Amino acid sequence: MKVIHLISGGDSGGAKTHVLSLLQHLNKSITAQLVCFRDGPFADEARALGIPTEIMGGNNVWRIRKQLTAYIREGGYQVIHCHGARANMIGSLLRKTTGLPVVTTVHSDYRLDYMGRPLSRLTYGNINARALRKLDYRIGVSDAMVDLLISRGFAPDRFFTIYNGIDFTPAPPQGDRLPWLRSLGLDADEDSVVVGIAARMNPVKDMSTLIRGFAAGYGECRRLRLLIAGDGEERRKLEALAEELGVSDKVCFAGWISGGMDRFYSALDINALTSLSETFPYALTEGTRFHLATVATAVGGIPYLIDQDVNGYLFTPGDWEALGRHLAALGRDDKLRRSMGEKLFEKASSQFSIQKTVDTQLSIYQEILRRHSRPKQTRDGVVICGAYGRGNAGDDAILEAILQEMRAIDPDMPLTVLSKNPKDTRLTYRVRAIHRSNFFLWQHAMRHSRLYINGGGSLIQDVTSRRSLWFYLNNISMAKRLGNQVQMFGCGIGPVTREEHRHLAARVLNRCVDVITLREPDSLEELKAMGVVRPKILLTADPALTLRRAPDDEIDSVLLRAGIPPQGDYICFALRRWKGFEDAAAVLGEAAAYAYREYGLTPVFLAVEKHQDPGAAAMAASGLTIPHYFINDAGDAGRIIGALSRMKIVVSMRLHALIFAAGQGVPLIGVVYDPKVSSFLRYIGQELFLDLNGLRLEELTALIDRAAEQTHHPEEQEAAVRKLQDMESRNAEIARGLLDM
Repeated sequence: MKVIHLISGGDSGGAKTHVLSLLQHLNKSITAQLVCFRDGPFADEARALGIPTEIMGGNNVWRIRKQLTAYIREGGYQVIHCHGARANMIGSLLRKTTGLPVVTTVHSDYRLDYMGRPLSRLTYGNINARALRKLDYRIGVSDAMVDLLISRGFAPDRFFTIYNGIDFTPAPPQGDRLPWLRSLGLDADEDSVVVGIAARMNPVKDMSTLIRGFAAGYGECRRLRLLIAGDGEERRKLEALAEELGVSDKVCFAGWISGGMDRFYSALDINALTSLSETFPYALTEGTRFHLATVATAVGGIPYLIDQDVNGYLFTPGDWEALGRHLAALGRDDKLRRSMGEKLFEKASSQFSIQKTVDTQLSIYQEILRRHSRPKQTRDGVVICGAYGRGNAGDDAILEAILQEMRAIDPDMPLTVLSKNPKDTRLTYRVRAIHRSNFFLWQHAMRHSRLYINGGGSLIQDVTSRRSLWFYLNNISMAKRLGNQVQMFGCGIGPVTREEHRHLAARVLNRCVDVITLREPDSLEELKAMGVVRPKILLTADPALTLRRAPDDEIDSVLLRAGIPPQGDYICFALRRWKGFEDAAAVLGEAAAYAYREYGLTPVFLAVEKHQDPGAAAMAASGLTIPHYFINDAGDAGRIIGALSRMKIVVSMRLHALIFAAGQGVPLIGVVYDPKVSSFLRYIGQELFLDLNGLRLEELTALIDRAAEQTHHPEEQEAAVRKLQDMESRNAEIARGLLDM
């Protein structure tokens, strides 16, 4: 593989480190040619690292384009990779003359690159913003950077993510730190806890928050000292602020550190960063090499490295009071500081090494070449419609699972989702998304797709809404008229209560659907009763059964944010407001108290639908005098599954809490407000359920007793779930056949 990299040649900071370290290692397995638009220290350093480097200088853009076009053709390059504004502009001009795919790595927020330089922002900034939109693909140096660009209207399925990796080879011993710290002018002794930051002193780094936070932390912990490595236009202002806050004798402005940064990081106890905007800063991963506890703003890709309260602390930009509390906590507790530093090193060294970065970049090139060579087709891809974008983790889990299965069929296939919140769907799943009410856009998508998926859940029902039933039936009919194959994917059916709706549904499904795959037997009986006979109908399972739980560190962070010790014994209640819930809420609360008294299980009330469920949880827990916790927003499906995996028993009205917990082998108790809940439990051979209406304490506590017994024998339920997961794979097999893959 041959890739040509374009860069201005005047770059510094993280972008410079990323490009040079990446190209140095890429050239061990492919040809990665560097072209700079000016000579100087950047090009000299590249040559010293053994990177093949050419200079094509001058201000005549058209001459450079002609020169590069010839150079690329003669060299047989396959991908053009740009870095920075000037390279993006040239790259956008090379797309037509070379016919090659052009990709750019976005190292920073292009709207902030020229902060404080209005003329440059007006010229170079606007040129770069336009050029970025003309390129074929974009790589963000963190998921957060990708999300930022998608939120600004960039195509979500043309992005890749890469993280800045470093070499975690242990640094050699750096000698006694005290003499070195004192040589810089820092008033430190053996008992001092040194906080450090390495950054430019400009507005984006927001070092005034660092000074204020340090002063607040020092007020609580006199062991703290602050060492600042760097310089910039705000230095005098920051020195004056330290003087004003009375900590100037505990703060050292060291300027730029000569002789490499290993000496600096080895002298620290706490690594800090207060930036308003970042991608994925080397300053943090460099600190992890030295096992440093870390406190940073929750911006850019930083939350992907730091799991709150597990391996570090995060705070909102500008919140110096939170920063001060975190610094004081780490300053007072040596054991906590060391523990967080070790955990952060373990995560960073496994997930953010330079080899991981190189492997990711090679994989990106391979995907770009594969997608670039994909034959153009009049009809291509899948349109997926369901109850998505409503903040319901169960429905969104179905979408996540379907997308996962479609990408397993063809990773390059265009996917379009009809969503109540298309912006959120684009950000979360990196797919094209259209608002459910935008008739013209989803009709256009259906004209160009090959398969329409009515995606999971109980969409064909009229209990919650007649209009919902009409909407889904209309879309199925429209998709077939516009030439799509139609599959109802791992779904539930009913209840459809009105006779006219049953006739309407049967007519549309018989005429317009090719295959229906069902998640439980009761839906099969409902289809038969409605007279649906024409489509091929198969019994499979819910797509969400294929989803995996989040990593342990992320699960710990979810629990700790809710104040829950990660290793306790818990019973979970996943509740929702429904007719009759007010009468049952007190019974559920009393059952939670019973589980605590009899089995030592602390109640945890978990929201699957983060906008509605917390109210139901608060109602059930209102009379509790025992310890109890609330998880009102665990995050995505993986984190919810992870939280449920830590429970000994799950009592749930929410179907997908039962599905998620079943996949983890956790004993289940269903509180049935809808037949789909009991249908699923019977399907997996689980008979521990009772009706919401007329819920009685003695019956519920009896089920808790039986579930407590099951905690010692999870094998049968786990075997049933494995069988369902195997059956679920038929959903994707059917889709593959309909796509003629």
